[in-house]
Amino acid sequence: MLLEHDSGLVLVDTGIGLEDIAHPVERIGSSAINAAGFQFHEPLTAIRQIERLGFRAADVTDIILTHGDHDHVGGLADFPNANVHISEEEHFQLGIDHRRYSSAQFAHRPRWITHPTSSERWFGLEARSLDLFNGISIHLIPLFGHTLGHCGVAIQDGDRWLLHAGDAYYLRVELSTDNHPVSTLATQRADDDDLRRASLSELRRLAQKHAPEIEIFGYHDFTEFPSEAAISVE
Repeated sequence: MLLEHDSGLVLVDTGIGLEDIAHPVERIGSSAINAAGFQFHEPLTAIRQIERLGFRAADVTDIILTHGDHDHVGGLADFPNANVHISEEEHFQLGIDHRRYSSAQFAHRPRWITHPTSSERWFGLEARSLDLFNGISIHLIPLFGHTLGHCGVAIQDGDRWLLHAGDAYYLRVELSTDNHPVSTLATQRADDDDLRRASLSELRRLAQKHAPEIEIFGYHDFTEFPSEAAISVE
């Protein structure tokens, strides 16, 4: 997801990056590649898509991460000058969980900005405000469980909100039923499945009670991604 503002671009997650394509085993590991079925196509990287829009890597001023899994952070190195926003809990996990996360994907020393617990609320959920634009609200919304610091990203878009739910679910059908094709996968990939289920319950509440005020979409179900793939923030 790409946001455009007066002084540059903001990217939500980065996907697989150029260095991952050049050195996949060294950066991700063969077991993770085989388990997840990662695809390595340079034209689909964030940097190449941004360049096709007429921008440069230097135009990306900030990156907001939902969490630190391989397929969400691999492109960080393609934007070395960007500020990288992440929950305090997830940043801590990056330093200690070498089973799940790859230190090679952070070897370029990202410009971290960590966001701690907040008393602010957003539709009943904790909200950690990111001061990126004057008058435009962007929040990290803790949706823990998939990882211990996983967050959604809520973005004000006029009189409505967009909520990028990251990997809090894989398929949209999860918002309406527990009987779906990825139930086992979601449980297996969760660092805390009880927390994951609680976060999913909150997303279901938002979807049922606050549509169309809130448009929710995840990272992996491309059929639900908003038509506004690039949003201009004024």
